Formats: sequence, C-alpha cells, structure tokens
Amino acid sequence: MSIVLTHAYYLYEDDKEQKIMRPYAPLGLLYVSSYLNKNNVENHVYDSTFYSFKEQLIFIEKQQPKVVAIYTNLMTKTNVIKLMKELKLNSKLGQPKIILGGPDVTYNCEKYLKAGADFLVIGEGEQTFLELYKTIQKEGDYNSIQGIAFLVKEKVIKTNARVKIKELKDLPLPNREAIPVHKYLETWKKHHGQSSMTVSTQRGCPYTCKWCSTAVYGQSYRRRPADLVANELKVLKINYKPDSIWFVDDVFTVSHKWLKSFHQEVLKQDAVIPFECITRAERLNDDVLKLLKEAGCFRIWIGAESGSQKIIDAMDRRVDVNVVKSAIQKTNSLGIETGTFIMLGYPGEDMSDISNTVQYLKEANPTHFTITVAYPIKGTSLYNEIENKITKQPNWETSTDRDIDFKRTYTRKFYDYAVRYVVNEVNSAKKRSLVSYSKLKIKSMLAKVGMLYYK
Repeated sequence: MSIVLTHAYYLYEDDKEQKIMRPYAPLGLLYVSSYLNKNNVENHVYDSTFYSFKEQLIFIEKQQPKVVAIYTNLMTKTNVIKLMKELKLNSKLGQPKIILGGPDVTYNCEKYLKAGADFLVIGEGEQTFLELYKTIQKEGDYNSIQGIAFLVKEKVIKTNARVKIKELKDLPLPNREAIPVHKYLETWKKHHGQSSMTVSTQRGCPYTCKWCSTAVYGQSYRRRPADLVANELKVLKINYKPDSIWFVDDVFTVSHKWLKSFHQEVLKQDAVIPFECITRAERLNDDVLKLLKEAGCFRIWIGAESGSQKIIDAMDRRVDVNVVKSAIQKTNSLGIETGTFIMLGYPGEDMSDISNTVQYLKEANPTHFTITVAYPIKGTSLYNEIENKITKQPNWETSTDRDIDFKRTYTRKFYDYAVRYVVNEVNSAKKRSLVSYSKLKIKSMLAKVGMLYYK
C-alpha cells in the first residue's frame, strides 16, 4: 500500500513570488515523511514547488498510491481543491483515499470534506497520520483515532483532539533527501547571491495575538533540545552548505535558558551558520543579543504590527511600542540587521494611528519592514470579532481568507494607498540623495491624496 505526500503550491503560477523568489521547502510534509520512515512505512514525497499541476498528476499516476496526503493552507486552498477533484474523477490516478492536513482544515472541516477529502488530520500530523494510515490498511474503526474528521452519511464526525507531542526530541529530522533541495539553493543563489534553508526548533506559541492562527500547534511551548538543533545545523552545513538559515519559530528567544544552551552547542559542534529569526522585543536584552550574534545571527525580525499603542493593545500584543522601538535601535547599534512587520487596516485604526506608525518606523529605523492589510483567518479572535461586519464573503472554493473584507474605518481602496504612503514616506527618510528623496516624497504625497480621496 503506497503513500504520496504532496502539496499544491506551484512557484511558476505565483506572480508575486516570481518577483521575490524566496522559496522554502515544505518542512511539515518532510517531518511526516521522516516519521513514517522511522516507523517503516514506505512513502513518496512530491514537492510541487518547482513543477506543474500536470507533472504532479503524472507522478501520482505512475505511483498509483492508495493514499494521497496533501498539506493545505489558506494560500494553496484553491489548488488543493482542484487536485482533489482530479483525484476523485480521474480513474487513471488510482482512486486513492485523500487525506488533508495543515492550518486551514481545522475550522473548515465540513467544507473540505464535502469538497472531496476523505479524512482531515487536525493539529500535528505525524502520530495521527501514521495511525490513520494503519487503520485505512485494515479498514478499522476510525472513531478511535484522535485528531481526525470524516463524513458519515453527510454528517461530519470529529474525533477527540490528540494530545500534542510533548518530547520533540523523539521526532526525526525532516526528510530533506526526498525533495530537490538543490533547486531551492540554486534559485536563491541566482536571484539573491546567497542560499537559504529553514529549520524549526519549537512548536506552539504561548502568546495571544488576535490575528494569529494557532490551529496546528496551539498555544503551547515545546522545544527541541539545543544539542539536536545544533546537530541539524551541522548536518545542513556538511550536506548542503547553505549561506544562511531562517528559523521558522514564532518567538526564537522565548526561553533564555534554551538560547544559552543553543549558543554553547553551535560553537561546540562547529555548527554556526548565519541565521535570521523572529522574536518579541521584551524577550531581547543585552545578554541575549550578544548570544545571538556570537551564534551567527545576522538579522532579527522584531514584531510590532503597528506604531500605535491603541492598535497594539487592540491586537492583544501585550507589548509597549517604545520597548519595540528601543529593541530595534539597540539591535541596529550592534551591527545586526533588523526587520519588523506592520499591519494596516486593523479594526479601529484611523489616520492618527497610521501617522503614529510612520513616525515609529522612522525613529526605530529597521533595516527591513513588511506591510500587510489586515485580513481575518477563520478560528482567530480577530475573525470572531469582525464576523458580523463582513462585507465581502467570496465563494469559498475559489477564494482565500485574504479575499474576505469587513467594515473598517475607511474603504478597502484607502488601504491600498495607505500601504504606498507608509512605504514611500518611511523610505524617503532613509535616502541621502536629494533626487531619491524627492522621488519618494512625491510618491508619498500622491498616495496621501489617494487616501484622502478614498477615505
């Protein structure tokens, strides 16, 4: 009985990513694959990133799997549904059982099941998928499996939640050998001059930001032992020689005790690779910054989301904007690059909040910043708060949560101009050339006019 693990992201169909070209491997699938290998279950990973839908179907037809497991998130949902329909209708593909996992399935169980999935894995996938696969093999009782959902006579059956994996040390390293890692490294090298790979050291986030989904790992904090993380870096350094590492953890410095061990281990094992990470401002101090720099950290993304304390409090971020600003400034002074995230269009935000955000960015002066317009992900506190204010709810199968809109302070078009205004206004403050400064200021003023017009 064969298994194909796959997803439905196709790089060359993504116009935005083709401008950025910073693809990363599907770590979640690779963890499931290695866990199956550890339990002597044969499986085949099809990483669709550099291939097409047609090539994916050719692979599946060749394998004739009895089970196809697909990772899905809000950005790949429409492709996943397309793939499921093909698997159901095209008898040449072996008519496999379809299992879906990932953050988007938890709060959309009925929709995914009625769109074609036979089973959903809710939460962490390794243990649940293995147990489900064995039960499919012997056509056993699915009701006894924790952490799944399925249909019985059009009724959704959702079993009890599975207890999270407590000891992450028991997880094998992700099965990177199953995918074309060289394609990722070459793409990064070609477009950025340096390659990058991802590593995960923790699961769960103990914080309560209202817009953030915790559908898979929950509000827990579980960490792989520092010596095992250092060993993984050593393996990557020897086998793939990446120029940098992106730690995908939500808050890399949440535990100072773990960080000290990590610092000690990467030096001891000669496993230092330049890396970037995300953290919260209040989990940084002089000692932590020193440890990070010595361990190889070259860039820290420090979350703020807004320069307005009113909006930060509305998000339940539980941080002082001045603490964030000071952390960015201090990190800059140590020669470590900084990045921060900004979200516009959050409920209650007005012109003064946007002005505060611009001022905050100018004063904090992060090396990089990114801006998104707030959108509600089902299952989050933000979604629950604005659900009765939704003004645009497109067809579920052909859209994503990003397409949902709700009643905000201003029109949706306003925020398109607001993003341009913030980007150009803040970047103008960084330019020393009078010509560059003037060009950005003109763009900033034009965007401000657009904001006022669509207000």
